[in-house]
Amino acid sequence: MAETMTLPRYLLRNAQQHATRPAIREKDRGIWQTYTWREYHDHVRDIALGLAALGFHRGDKLSVIGDNRPRLYWAQVAAVCLGGVSVPVYQDSIAKELAFVLNHAEVSVIVAEDQEQVDKILALKDQLPALKLVVYEDSRGMLQYRSADLRSLDEVEELGRRFGREHPGHFEAEIDRGRPEDVALFAYTSGTTGTPKGAMLTHANMVETGDTLIKSEDVRLDDDWLAYLPMAWVGDSLYTLVMNLMVGFTVNCPESPETVQRDLRELGPTAVLAPPRIWENMLTGVQVRAADAPRLKRWVFERSCAAAERAEILRSEGKAVPLGLKLATMLGEFFVYRPVRDQLGLLRARWAYTGGAPLGPDTFRFFRSIGVNLKQVYGSTELTGLVSLQPDTEANPTTAGRPCPGIDVRIGERGEVLVKSAGVFKGYFKNDEATREVIDPDGWFHTGDAGFVDPRGHLVIIDRAKDVGALADGTAFAPQFIENKLKFSPYIREAVAFGHERPAVTAMIAIDPNTVGSWAERRGVAYTSYTDLSQKPEVRGLIRDEIRRGNETLPAAQKVRRFLLLTRLNSRLCRFGLLVSWRLVFGRIRRSECQGGRLDVLRRRLFGQLRSFERLRLCRLQTVLRGKPGQLAFYYTAKLLVELRSRMGVVIHDVFDIRRVQLL
Repeated sequence: MAETMTLPRYLLRNAQQHATRPAIREKDRGIWQTYTWREYHDHVRDIALGLAALGFHRGDKLSVIGDNRPRLYWAQVAAVCLGGVSVPVYQDSIAKELAFVLNHAEVSVIVAEDQEQVDKILALKDQLPALKLVVYEDSRGMLQYRSADLRSLDEVEELGRRFGREHPGHFEAEIDRGRPEDVALFAYTSGTTGTPKGAMLTHANMVETGDTLIKSEDVRLDDDWLAYLPMAWVGDSLYTLVMNLMVGFTVNCPESPETVQRDLRELGPTAVLAPPRIWENMLTGVQVRAADAPRLKRWVFERSCAAAERAEILRSEGKAVPLGLKLATMLGEFFVYRPVRDQLGLLRARWAYTGGAPLGPDTFRFFRSIGVNLKQVYGSTELTGLVSLQPDTEANPTTAGRPCPGIDVRIGERGEVLVKSAGVFKGYFKNDEATREVIDPDGWFHTGDAGFVDPRGHLVIIDRAKDVGALADGTAFAPQFIENKLKFSPYIREAVAFGHERPAVTAMIAIDPNTVGSWAERRGVAYTSYTDLSQKPEVRGLIRDEIRRGNETLPAAQKVRRFLLLTRLNSRLCRFGLLVSWRLVFGRIRRSECQGGRLDVLRRRLFGQLRSFERLRLCRLQTVLRGKPGQLAFYYTAKLLVELRSRMGVVIHDVFDIRRVQLL
């Protein structure tokens, strides 16, 4: 079926087989409005016929701009039914970016959500020669707008109903003309490395990728999905548009972006997709509310979360959870975990995905420990949004999961990840040269990401290929990935990995005084200070074991061979590190400037003609940093201290006990 079906044919199937089932909901003025698959089909048909009456032909492009709204999704499907191409754009794009995409895609029809978006388009109208028609969905504020090429969506639907009476069977005939190899969607890249490129995705790309996801995940007809991510993102096109049509589950559109969290809790979706930023914000909100709770509730929360974290660590290591810890987590489920999941709207979620960027191990571990089946997923625009995902029992913050069935992955030169699958896009619109650069003659797509396949068969993404260094033997080396791998240990607070143009990888480690201190107390290891604790042979053995555990999932060449335990950081170093972090957070310097022997550039940009380390006492931070700048401070402080060693020998000796180098 997947080889011959197109997206509109799934719509016809759903209208026949699931006519009365809810297809999509929208929250309007606090009330959920439900549309069945029969109503979904009728609206799409009327919009499509209305567009046909207004001159929309096969191969034309239609763009939508606005928040997640059922009628905007219907407009996209309507265009595809007529053999056109959907081009969703980001509603918060600046005028220059928006004009480029609409012009490059040769968009002839734009469906805008409301007056704000219409005003944005009308202001760019002179720059859009291909534009013939602007359609608005929300008529509020549009009474005084008069133009022959400006219509409401209600008008288009009414025109479509008249056209349908005059041309019976036209809608179905256009669907029958569609072929799997027809382009259905232009998904534009972010443009971080240049101007955005329009990836052409065919029906076959999207249907085959959807079929792969169905085989890999527990997707059900009675699922509820919350559509809140940008429609221009390929992930929303795959999960909200394609999977909705293929599986028939219900998509739910929140009332507004500001009410997403409230609507999430009210709905309780059975499946969730969110970028790391959303998960981190959720965790922050939980921690803030816990800190404001009465003392007894706060104590119960902290103890329950600590027990859940210990149990999750044991499970992730394949170890048995002791009976006492099991009882503690059972009580925690009743008093803490279930109520927290309910507050977050995750009580019914069978699976939850995070992707698009690395998620911190602490955040990942927290949600897993309270019973959220959070997993990593990896994909890209050119691959229709899916390459690999993690099985329920193999979730891990350091991998991107196993390649899905039917998707081939291999590692190319300099560790670049290459992918071949039915989801590989047709090419970049009007950019054959860029297409040839990323798709080789054998059909392998070059992702631009560096990675490897670990012994369990999981794909591990370590960095962008162009940013990865190399060991002395030419093996790819990504320090950030190794550092994150080490910091997954609860006993390691910060880590810095070195190895570029070196024979092996080494690391500097700062222990977490709280978790290591608790570990030492439970074993009767006496200590007086952080320095004393970090010098204990037992602690060095603990960290050695943690590094060895991290090494188990690293390629042989990238395993950490030596490590250095830091024993003390003085106040001057802290101020120095915070200054570096502040400059980095606000974009004054780039990470690449600190690599490849360019520390002199960094020093000049940071301090100009600074002659003495003591002058750092004059530095004052005027901005309160948010987040966790400690990793950046630690990383760049260590590298700069090495460069400044000739004039700071005494300081380095005071900060680092360089004699305590451990061999693994």
